[in-house]
Amino acid sequence: MRIKRCSANPIVQPGGFAWRKSNVFNPGVVMDNGVFYMLERAAGGLAPFITKIGLLKSHDGINFTHVKDEPVFTSEMIGLPYGSVQDPRVVKIEGLFYMAYAVRPYCIYARTPKNFNIKDAYPDWDGRKESNLTRSAIAVSENLITWKHIGFTTPPEIDDRDNILFPEKINGKFALLRRPIGGKYIGSPGIWISYSDNLKNWTEPEFVAGPKEQWEGAKIGGSTPPIKTDKGWLTLYHGVDENKVYRVGAMLLDLDNPANVIARTKLYIMEPHEDYEKVGLFIPNVIFPTGNVVSDGILYIYYGCTDTCIAMATVPLHEIMDYLMLEKV
Repeated sequence: MRIKRCSANPIVQPGGFAWRKSNVFNPGVVMDNGVFYMLERAAGGLAPFITKIGLLKSHDGINFTHVKDEPVFTSEMIGLPYGSVQDPRVVKIEGLFYMAYAVRPYCIYARTPKNFNIKDAYPDWDGRKESNLTRSAIAVSENLITWKHIGFTTPPEIDDRDNILFPEKINGKFALLRRPIGGKYIGSPGIWISYSDNLKNWTEPEFVAGPKEQWEGAKIGGSTPPIKTDKGWLTLYHGVDENKVYRVGAMLLDLDNPANVIARTKLYIMEPHEDYEKVGLFIPNVIFPTGNVVSDGILYIYYGCTDTCIAMATVPLHEIMDYLMLEKV
């Protein structure tokens, strides 16, 4: 199996509008009526690092243009005026678009300048670290432009991101991959799953997979929305090693019980190789897929690079499936 990077990479870069001046990365991508739609995570600067979500479209999956000049989703829209919305993953279920995303109540990061006065910037913040943990949520839309916040999928006392909806109900319930950290979720961060009847009340997370190999030894987390195949749910995941290098693996989950891992790649299938994957304005050595689409038998993989730009790679779907079937657990 050989995953081919697009020759036009990076296909989406920062600039154009003030709200996406410095960074664009970690996009959600969905195909509707033959058109590729991308929800990008974008930032206008690094201090503080406030990210919003914009909408682009493409007819070939490579050349994207903005649908709107302004972001289509921001933290202000959910009542968090100082927050940051992050890493949208989008699916279409029964005629509606659902976006699972992460949110931080305040934009306080390790690279925030020392002269940045937090109390002046965020007068209502109580100063407690736990009040700024990353939560995850779901929003719904009929047109990808106007979004309605449904609710949070994770509790405020733990850091829980990489929430990803399956593109259809399983046994009549919505299914959600997630990565809880803290509290009773001890050990190296891994992939868990929860179910819901209404997208608001979720079952207690059930363990799916944790780190196994050296290249994913620090943590793993879900990456792209699962794709239904006749052999199982194909999903990509990210693994991080002790040097904080982000690589990509693949799993095959049981169609009726996705907590059951049928197959899993022992070796990574993508790692930082090109310059735009190794060096950027933020974290180096990062390949972070958050969107995938199957078109004409080809799997399009969309990924953020160094939290700076967006790239795309392709592989025939049958090749990655054949490769995975050699890695049955």
